[in-house]
Amino acid sequence: VRWCPAFWLKPFWLKRRLFGTSICDQPSALVPRGNYRVRVREMPHYPDEIEYSDKYADSTYEYRHVTLPKPIAKEMIKLTSSRRLLEDQEWRGLGIQQSRGWQHYEIHKPEPHILLFRRLLGTDPVTGQVTAAGGGA
Repeated sequence: VRWCPAFWLKPFWLKRRLFGTSICDQPSALVPRGNYRVRVREMPHYPDEIEYSDKYADSTYEYRHVTLPKPIAKEMIKLTSSRRLLEDQEWRGLGIQQSRGWQHYEIHKPEPHILLFRRLLGTDPVTGQVTAAGGGA
């Protein structure tokens, strides 16, 4: 078996012998390269245009996520440095089109190009106001 100078490229059996079971034994994350198995990090998926998920809900909110193309994601990161949530006029300015009442509520650090939105159940999509019969917290 050939020896590789970089630790993470050393043969998996040597790592197992030295350190017991390791993350390198996860088959879904490894790609065979000759006598080695190399951990491959998947690249994020950037669509060609803005993608909107279907809505999903719990007992209080309905949710959806929006996936941004790379150029729009870069513009969003310049705007916020991925450190704060976007205001309504900011995400609409990026080209995201949704009915009223949606709030950008979370930043998922590993995938900042995916924006997470929510709104209270029973929100009127025209006015953005919660109706008296709708849910609320």
